[in-house]
Amino acid sequence: GPLSERRLMDVRLGELPAWLGTRDFSPRGLLGGVQKAWSGYCDKYINVKRGGPAGISMLLAGYCLLSYGWSYQHIKLQRWRRYH
Repeated sequence: GPLSERRLMDVRLGELPAWLGTRDFSPRGLLGGVQKAWSGYCDKYINVKRGGPAGISMLLAGYCLLSYGWSYQHIKLQRWRRYH
């Protein structure tokens, strides 16, 4: 099919610059991409007929890793402080 209709995983490495040129990088286009990714995540892991707690636990684990990464500098400085 046309290059603009392909997904990122279907694009070859040599076609990547041309594929990126067909993308919409306006704020509206980026917001649409985020909404499409979120709905894809929900459809794959949360809104399934025989789903378990995997989707919610992945989201929770991602939040924990992200919050740890945000406060890592503060935690690292606390490690070397002496309390006596």
